[in-house]
Amino acid sequence: MNRSFSVGLKYGLLITVGLIAYFLILRLFNLHENPWLRLFNGVVMAVGIYFAIKHYKFSDKDAFTYVDGFKTGLITGFIATFLFTGFMAIYMFHLDQEFASKLLKDWFQNFSEGTGILVFIIFIEGLASTAVLTLTCMQIFKKSQNVGQQENLMED
Repeated sequence: MNRSFSVGLKYGLLITVGLIAYFLILRLFNLHENPWLRLFNGVVMAVGIYFAIKHYKFSDKDAFTYVDGFKTGLITGFIATFLFTGFMAIYMFHLDQEFASKLLKDWFQNFSEGTGILVFIIFIEGLASTAVLTLTCMQIFKKSQNVGQQENLMED
């Protein structure tokens, strides 16, 4: 199996578990309808992508390239996004059908379409944050082109 995919699958599943757990904790305290609390989803995604790239880099330091790290981060985030979107679709369509109408309120008059739009927004939001967070994390893990800086980078 491709090494980037195996690392991405492992960490993608961990991110998905973290996102679902966070959502269910918010649901437990009836805070899941506050859209501002979704910002923490980005933190969960960032931490997961960071550790996926770190794991991949430190398992094979000599052969690590920017493309390998970038690919690992994208695979990790895409798997987590796809699985979490699936969970949210099941939740909104089958478990709590009023959730979408409470979030959308007056945005859409036809709430049967609104739920699908929310699922689409969650999916696009996840893909966009994956790309941005992967690029951000790769700034930490890339090999420096500056003379004298590459030797001391990331020795922790």
